Amino acid sequence: MVQRNRQRVTRSRELLETSRATVFSPDDLSLVKGGPLERRHYLDDVLVAATPKHAPLRQNLDRILRQRGVLLRQAGGRLTPEVEATLDVWDQQLVVVSNELTTARQQLVADLDQPTSAAFQRLTKLHDKLTLTYEQSYRGDFADALEASRGEDLKRQTTNVGPHRDELAIMLGDLDARSRLSQGRQRAVTLALRLGAHEVVTTHVGSRPLLLLDDAFSELDVATTSALVEELPDGQAILTTAGVLPEGLSPAMTRHLADGALR
Repeated sequence: MVQRNRQRVTRSRELLETSRATVFSPDDLSLVKGGPLERRHYLDDVLVAATPKHAPLRQNLDRILRQRGVLLRQAGGRLTPEVEATLDVWDQQLVVVSNELTTARQQLVADLDQPTSAAFQRLTKLHDKLTLTYEQSYRGDFADALEASRGEDLKRQTTNVGPHRDELAIMLGDLDARSRLSQGRQRAVTLALRLGAHEVVTTHVGSRPLLLLDDAFSELDVATTSALVEELPDGQAILTTAGVLPEGLSPAMTRHLADGALR
């Protein structure tokens, strides 16, 4: 059971409003090297942390897409009057949720662009600008795009356009960070994405999230490690490491875990 001010928490939104965290980990490289799904999850996680009222959007989108997918598979490629009528109902709901989520994501990417770019420059000392762009899977009005895609949706038995197909483009100058940078540079991009998100959430909620660094320094070179230590934002932070602490860190408290015992 989870309590907030000695009252039981019954909604996930209450917990989100109480406990926010920015997490660095070695696995974060997938934010850049991984598929679009990783970057959509990143955006939605930051969006909910900054504005918990948006939490139902992704849940509603997933629910509608599941139901629409079931209908498309049952249709077997045939648009009967019954299938068409039911599709119309789901499409109306999908348009409302998708437009709201897309607008929120676009605004978030606009908010993230400057602090992420600034963090990257401080970490790498490079002058090339890092830019974030939200790329939609369709052009123009979503309702029109969804209607135009209906035949293909019936054929493929899935929804081919919408925010579940959108992408976060990350460019360093004219280079696509997702495929054209070295792993070291991609690691710096990942750190910048986390630092940018930390700043955006802080601005929105008026307090700094807890900073969790889960063995985050283990795969960084000396220069990036030193820069990250200098760039760590103010506030409470918890660092875990299997090695020695990076130079420049002065923890208020240290705990060692060995042979299953904490000391």
